[in-house]
Amino acid sequence: MPDKSVALVTVAQALHWFNFDRFYVEVKPVLTRNGVLAVWAYGISTVEGDDANQLVQDFYSKTVGPYWPPERKLVEEGYRTIPFPFTEITPPAFRMEARWTLDQLLGYFSTWSATNRYIKANGRNPLGPLATDLKRVWGDANSPRQIIWPLSVRVGRQDSSYGTRPR
Repeated sequence: MPDKSVALVTVAQALHWFNFDRFYVEVKPVLTRNGVLAVWAYGISTVEGDDANQLVQDFYSKTVGPYWPPERKLVEEGYRTIPFPFTEITPPAFRMEARWTLDQLLGYFSTWSATNRYIKANGRNPLGPLATDLKRVWGDANSPRQIIWPLSVRVGRQDSSYGTRPR
């Protein structure tokens, strides 16, 4: 990308994997004067119904919790602890919502890196016991429930003292 050629750079659910210093060295020069960097990540989901939600929270933190990579903590902290060398703009609050059946929710949990690390370490899938427990409190498994993910958003504007990329 040519320097000073991009007005907006976005990063969705990935900044916690980056080498921050290297990323900013690349981003800052390509942003135009007053260009914007917007980053976001979705947090821990909540499930409609106290009993179902408690099972999900326990699965997240206790069952597969030890198997999350260390970078996951940055997501849980809402990216607030990641260095962010831009003039911050306060965005409105955002959240994602979906209505999922029990099978859709369990399918989502099967994509989690922590779930897959658990399987690799223990030789068994932790979703079986969770599915049994959730079926007990869910009611009709084909009846969707609301799932909510808080979005952590950081938005920053390039300050006027931006430079060019080192060559």
